[in-house]
Amino acid sequence: MTCPDKPGQLINWFICSLFLPRVCKLWSSRRPRTRRNLLLGTACAIYLGFLVSQVGRASLQHGQAAEKGPHRRRHTTEAPFPEIPLDGTLAPPESQGNGTTLQPNVVYITLRSKRSKPANIRGTVKPKRRKKHAVASAAPGLEALVGPSLQPQEADAGAPGYAQGGNLAKIGERPWRLMRGPGVRAGGPDFLQPKARESNIRIYSESAPSWLSKDDIRRMRLLADSAVAGLRPVSSKSGARLLVLEGGAPGAVPRCGPSPCGLLKQPLDMSEVFAFHLDRILGLNRTLPSVSRKAEFIQDGRPFPVILWDASLSPASNDTHSSVKLTWGTYQQLLKQKCWQNGRVPKPESGCTEIHHHEWSKMALFDFLLQIYNRLDTNCCGFRPRKEDACVQDGLRPKCDDQGSVALAHIIQRKHDPRHLVFIDNKGFFDRSEDNLNFKLLEGIKEFPASAVSVLKSQHLRQKLLQSLFLDKVYWESQGGRQGIEKLIDVIEQRAKILITYINAHGAKVLPMNE
Repeated sequence: MTCPDKPGQLINWFICSLFLPRVCKLWSSRRPRTRRNLLLGTACAIYLGFLVSQVGRASLQHGQAAEKGPHRRRHTTEAPFPEIPLDGTLAPPESQGNGTTLQPNVVYITLRSKRSKPANIRGTVKPKRRKKHAVASAAPGLEALVGPSLQPQEADAGAPGYAQGGNLAKIGERPWRLMRGPGVRAGGPDFLQPKARESNIRIYSESAPSWLSKDDIRRMRLLADSAVAGLRPVSSKSGARLLVLEGGAPGAVPRCGPSPCGLLKQPLDMSEVFAFHLDRILGLNRTLPSVSRKAEFIQDGRPFPVILWDASLSPASNDTHSSVKLTWGTYQQLLKQKCWQNGRVPKPESGCTEIHHHEWSKMALFDFLLQIYNRLDTNCCGFRPRKEDACVQDGLRPKCDDQGSVALAHIIQRKHDPRHLVFIDNKGFFDRSEDNLNFKLLEGIKEFPASAVSVLKSQHLRQKLLQSLFLDKVYWESQGGRQGIEKLIDVIEQRAKILITYINAHGAKVLPMNE
């Protein structure tokens, strides 16, 4: 028999050993039963009162110990979640001594748009006329700056594809005008200084998305944040202008060359920014970096796209703005020849150009997703155009009877890399219905790039587009935040499904095109 170690148990054991023999003796004695029952009840009442006092004292001591103890448990329940990067990246789980791991708390972050108004996804809507801004014809102080640098030059007029950057002026978009205001400084290289120090290219994780290279991020920040030293027109007939960024020595005329430049396009060409991010996500890498930007010297102060000016592009002709002149008929013949595929040198009589066969497949896929028609279908022969489209404005629609002689446009190469194309003038159309898609863009294409098709088939296209477009703060806000961006992605995802169905129905091959 073991002796109890706690005081409460010791008292209970003592009472039981003291009263139990007496209770048994009283029960077995000859005394009257009434007196015996009275004694037994009194003993039970005394013992019950003792138990109640013991329980009350134990609960009081437990409460005092809880108040005097550390507040670690309260702090753990009331502590907020630690800050988590916007892209959802989490630190690795902490390891325990026994080999197990502690899973981190998962916090789902929902990006909310700043306005509930749906984004306008029509690419050719005429803007409303606003008269509340007074436009200055030419500031006296600006003439000394923009006078010699705004004169059109032959080298710029023949630049590849840039001359058509302001083509929307023909369909109701106003040409660019300089505004007199606090953001305009006459004379000197600090012509226009950005107001905010914070970059408009926001990256909240340790690294940028994998599909954007370090050069892409550097050029995006250059276009979005650099000071503007001056403006130059691309050609005398175009409304597009060049932004000369980070001007040179004080007093020098702002010129492209030693200073980087960006092509400033119309606000309705904002789909150029979306096209750049889609190109990188698909792994094509054929477009020039493009960002959205705001400036007070532009009429109405609306955001506009800025595309990197690349001086390495080959000179283009004035009529088609292409470095290689091709018609639709010769283009179809090139697709049958499969020029330079698998390293084979084409025969002289084949009529092949220096462009690799796989480049046409990449262009056709890219143009179909965005419904870009100004390269392969300049006359709008493969769909029903609206009266706002450039082909209708220029009267090219009736020329579809002789499609073989229709010239291709914006077919651009680099001087040092004639095998590959550079996609310029990438204005897309998100408001084209599914029964009016331009399948003429896919005509003659028998192979498609495997990297792009795998992204379209995966379930990560939306996630990647959201993560990539979020980097451009001005573009994100100009489209209505996430609500507007989601609508654009809905269109691209639906067209991707249609393209995959087209590939399967026509038995087209999906090949790696990494040469």
